[in-house]
Amino acid sequence: MRRLKLMLLLAKKGAIGEKKRMTVRGLAEELGASPQTVLRLLDELEEEGLIHKVITGRKTYLEISENGLKFLEELCDEVYDAIYRGIIIGEVISGIGEGAYYVKHYAPLIEEYLGFTPYPGTLNVSVIFPKTIFDALCGAKPITIPGFVREGRTFGDVKAYRVHINGIEGAIVIPSRTIHPPKIAEVVAPICLREALNLRDGSKITLRVIK
Repeated sequence: MRRLKLMLLLAKKGAIGEKKRMTVRGLAEELGASPQTVLRLLDELEEEGLIHKVITGRKTYLEISENGLKFLEELCDEVYDAIYRGIIIGEVISGIGEGAYYVKHYAPLIEEYLGFTPYPGTLNVSVIFPKTIFDALCGAKPITIPGFVREGRTFGDVKAYRVHINGIEGAIVIPSRTIHPPKIAEVVAPICLREALNLRDGSKITLRVIK
């Protein structure tokens, strides 16, 4: 674990594509280890071909090697695949009251494209994990509900992502002109989720993206 933390520390210090001058003492302080431990870790990383190390007098120059960069990239991919599996954990919050208005206008199209008649309202979920809803939706294919013009007003396209909410199938909807930040998921479903699942503001909820 400390070797990985040391490599990440070198990356943060810009030791990618060029050798950066660093002090063992400085690295030790940031790593929370002794200078002797850092020296040993650097020697191990160099032996494995993960870093390049050049010592000139009292100056130490360090660079993450191509093999080291490949190792970090593969690790990032593995971590991403392990934790971002279409799971959204959040808590229920109150919206600003516009959900019912828009669902009413989009209802025929939601039924056509998603296969259910939506309850006239949305469930708003403040995302706790992952960082944004887009991290969980990565790799999921959206269903585009086309926009339309009604009574002189333009309603834009909406991207919908099918989800399961405690066994109930619904969808996260993302209007082309949304006012919500990427930490808020708007969910439509064929029933009132608050009543069906006994939810209130602050209730924890898990959404599972159907990919």
